[in-house]
Amino acid sequence: MFKKKFVIFVALLLVAVVSIGCSAKSGKYVDGTYTGTGEGKYGPIKMEITVEKGNITTVKALEHSETPGLSDPVFEKISKAIVEKQTAEVDVVSGGTVTSQGIIDAAKDALKAAAK
Repeated sequence: MFKKKFVIFVALLLVAVVSIGCSAKSGKYVDGTYTGTGEGKYGPIKMEITVEKGNITTVKALEHSETPGLSDPVFEKISKAIVEKQTAEVDVVSGGTVTSQGIIDAAKDALKAAAK
């Protein structure tokens, strides 16, 4: 008799835990599109971050004066890292430190408005 009650109790507890987990909002940001600005090597860098279901889904450059071709991999790597880590606290790219920091600062600026 005790074993049957224990199994029922554990089953109900499991259902309760799953229900609570499913009802919680995912991610730590408010959905929307946010822009921020940071200072690059050759001027301001304006970035746009999109948040869906509380998670960063896209990070893209809107405006910058960095050297085309040379800075493209830096924008790509930093943007990808921000989406993967779900934070602007990412490492700079070697050889593009100033540009990297400008992108990161712009992302942090944008995410201030998106924080819950």
